[in-house]
Amino acid sequence: MTTATQPRGRDRAADHPVAGRSERLRRATRWWPALMLLVLFTLPYSALPLPGLLDGPIGSPGNLQLLALCLLFGGLATGYDLLLGRTGLLSFGHALYFAAGTYVTNTVMLEAGLPFAASALLGLLAGVVLSALLGAVSLRVSGIGFSMVTLAFAQAASILVQRDPGGVTGGEEGRAAPADRLPASLVGIEHTANLYWMALAYLVVALVVVQWAVRSPTGRVWEGIKENERRVEVLGLRPYGYKLVAFVLAGTLAALGGIVYLPLTGGATPQTTTSDFTLSLLVMVVLGGSGTRWGPMVGGILYTWADHRLGDLAGSGAVAGLPSVVRVPLSQPLFLLGALFVAVIYLLPGGVARLPARLRTARTARASRLAARREEALPS
Repeated sequence: MTTATQPRGRDRAADHPVAGRSERLRRATRWWPALMLLVLFTLPYSALPLPGLLDGPIGSPGNLQLLALCLLFGGLATGYDLLLGRTGLLSFGHALYFAAGTYVTNTVMLEAGLPFAASALLGLLAGVVLSALLGAVSLRVSGIGFSMVTLAFAQAASILVQRDPGGVTGGEEGRAAPADRLPASLVGIEHTANLYWMALAYLVVALVVVQWAVRSPTGRVWEGIKENERRVEVLGLRPYGYKLVAFVLAGTLAALGGIVYLPLTGGATPQTTTSDFTLSLLVMVVLGGSGTRWGPMVGGILYTWADHRLGDLAGSGAVAGLPSVVRVPLSQPLFLLGALFVAVIYLLPGGVARLPARLRTARTARASRLAARREEALPS
């Protein structure tokens, strides 16, 4: 009996250094978001090339614009997950509020002649009011009915934009932003770094607002609504009001993203009003990991990067030289994106953000099996 208990004691003692190292590693990585933010902030000054990921040095204007779009959609997906992953609301009309921020800001600059700051404030206000009004109507129904109502509103807005009433939307061509109304620091290829920092600031705002909201008492009610809305009603709370708060907050973040998108791309385009735009946000969230802290951001960044880089790959000479049976599907960027999405869903259930947890679980299970085998090998 003594020989059996001593090795177990030694095993437990041997586990303490491992636990200590794990705790030290956890403390050391506590500040990684701040370090990552510092790295992202300094990227415009970097001349480091990333072959295969980017063309040329990181700090080149073309790469900075691509990175700015990645950060922008990372923040936009984070805000959308406030509905999908945190409250359990599947909206197909989130593009409407993004487009409201873009089109209202641009139209006010063009028609009223106001500067960018004042126009952006009105564009943000339009996103708040529109999300409050349409959310109040859409949330009267639940489940698939809610999704269909949001889709109907978004489709109506998309048709309205393309019909170009009064010539204010530009129809299918959209309208370019007036360079004389934009700040000089946001106009010109030499100021691409400022646009990048603006997109980075938007991502930080989206992350901070969403995390603050999720950790608030209202956020805990959102979690309860997602799990069992009827139980929340039994507790004496009204889910409608809490869902409306989530809807308006997500719509406001989307409108703010649309305002950032305007100087970044140089105008307002009808593509941002379509349901396909919202479906792209849905793919981003699922790809990164719905309901996680960093997953939607990671999904938005990866999807946007892949959307641009796979388009370059589809038109490259390497694909053009392949047999037609392979060349035809590979020359379609949407096919490549779809194949990538399906592969991630099957290989990484739960999204990219849950990969570290899955690896830790696998490592713990392997360590447990090894410990069990050592126990069995000990003499009784």
